[in-house]
Amino acid sequence: MTITYQQLAYERRCQISALKKSGCSQREIAEIIGKGHSGALVAIVELVTKHTVSAQVNSKSATDVTTATISVLNPFKDIVHTITADKGKEFSHHEKIIQALSAEVYFAHPYSSWEQGLNEHTDGLLRQYFPKNTDFKKVGQIEVKRALMRLNSRPRKDLDFKTSALIMGEHRAALAA
Repeated sequence: MTITYQQLAYERRCQISALKKSGCSQREIAEIIGKGHSGALVAIVELVTKHTVSAQVNSKSATDVTTATISVLNPFKDIVHTITADKGKEFSHHEKIIQALSAEVYFAHPYSSWEQGLNEHTDGLLRQYFPKNTDFKKVGQIEVKRALMRLNSRPRKDLDFKTSALIMGEHRAALAA
């Protein structure tokens, strides 16, 4: 199978920025790897609301990451428009994500972490709950949900000290109206 990647050209980054300003849902995805590469946490953050969702995976395999991504984003399928990932092998089944979610998938350039700045920041926030060398095979789903609840309930300066959970609720209500 040939892997094709759609790079984030400058023009596309400008389009995504314009979509973000108009309120369209844009997502960034990355993994937090566990101790000894045993398990991982797939973290997905929405650019406008800063709302974060995640799923635990047993491995960094493309199959596990793709299944987890589709599972965690399916409830938001109606508002997911784009997903930006890095070019790791774990995202090589992105065509399945495109098909399942009807969303465009883009890839950041290698060694260009600034193209996914919010996700890098969110990974750092999640590391407050799951420090490096955390063995995700020993972390329960309840612990992950609790950490996400705390993260999404945290007031954010760039959201005028509102929480991402509140902004996401308002965002979904506005789209439903």
